Amino acid sequence: MTTVRNIVLVHGDFVDGSGWRGVYDELTRDGLRVHIVQTPTLSLEDDTAVTRRVLDGLDGPAVLVGHSYGGVVISEAGTHPNVASLVYVAAFMTDSQLAWSVDALDGSVTEPAWRHKPSWYLVATEDRMIPPPAQRMMAERAGAKAVEVIGGHAVHVSQPAAVAGLIREAAA
Repeated sequence: MTTVRNIVLVHGDFVDGSGWRGVYDELTRDGLRVHIVQTPTLSLEDDTAVTRRVLDGLDGPAVLVGHSYGGVVISEAGTHPNVASLVYVAAFMTDSQLAWSVDALDGSVTEPAWRHKPSWYLVATEDRMIPPPAQRMMAERAGAKAVEVIGGHAVHVSQPAAVAGLIREAAA
């Protein structure tokens, strides 16, 4: 099996893709092609469409990565045929039975990609936004390979090497 060379990063709500800079730097040093999706965060439908457009433009399979609300986006967009695996970083790993709503962002995941694609989950042990026990529960429910990293909700900013390491594992 060959290593996946495309990595697609999806940010959470109330932020933009710049938070992925450290992870981007770590992965591009390895020669990986990293794409940061700038979602409009207007609705799950819009954010999924923007993510799928990025996936449409790839020349091969990708690891699709989401942080926080980005986990909802990758659960929906991850059914795209270019997605080889999923990585959730302190993220919501929603099920199709659950509707999503925060401020003006709403919608529901039709068929979670994690039901059909290999998945990894990075639990941020000091997260005060998504409690670590909830992160562990979502990862276990999905059968995701979980790792724990000391860090708060923005663990991709504070621990970019650890996040990049898990992404590399999902790409192998």
